[in-house]
Amino acid sequence: MVPRETAESFDLEPEPALAAELFGAQIEHIRRFAALLASQGETLGLIGPLELPRLWTRHIVNCALLAPLVHDRTADVGSGAGLPGLVLAIARPDVSFTLIEPMERRTDWLSSQARELELDNVTVLRARAEEAPKASFDVVTARAVGALSKLIPLTAPLVSAGGELVLLKGATVEAEIAAAAKVVTRFRLREARVEVLGDGMPTEPTRVFRARVE
Repeated sequence: MVPRETAESFDLEPEPALAAELFGAQIEHIRRFAALLASQGETLGLIGPLELPRLWTRHIVNCALLAPLVHDRTADVGSGAGLPGLVLAIARPDVSFTLIEPMERRTDWLSSQARELELDNVTVLRARAEEAPKASFDVVTARAVGALSKLIPLTAPLVSAGGELVLLKGATVEAEIAAAAKVVTRFRLREARVEVLGDGMPTEPTRVFRARVE
């Protein structure tokens, strides 16, 4: 059930027109998720008080732009509030998602949202990345988890041979790649590059580090 409180009660950013284009038939699901995150996210420590006025463009749309890059068995490391894991699970009901998160209150939130939104393509795993099944996923994502030098050792071992890392990053990603050069070599990453998604769209650009795992 969507909370009774209106979006205005929480100063929630109005839904951008781009959302309908990105989510298509799943638009009602993402609207419910946005309302739930707006009403409960700050109280549960999932999002900060300044995020509601930019929840759609900075967070939901930012994550949804990743949807065409995920497939088959996808894991999201450090899912937290469900950004990007739950957003992608809504956008891509044809993909199987495992949301990996070590904190109990956050896994409780993720599980409750998967039930509330009737997402039968979501499995929530309470674990650190190091404890998750190795070489089990075709794609591994992460957002706001850490610099590439520390993130790659956590995520690359989870990717099956020939699979891919698809990591949401910020404006400093090029510097992170340079600092992680030895790590990229050690974990045998190939075709490492940065792609900017959403260019030309009425939203903030989404920077993605992509690399193939041998």
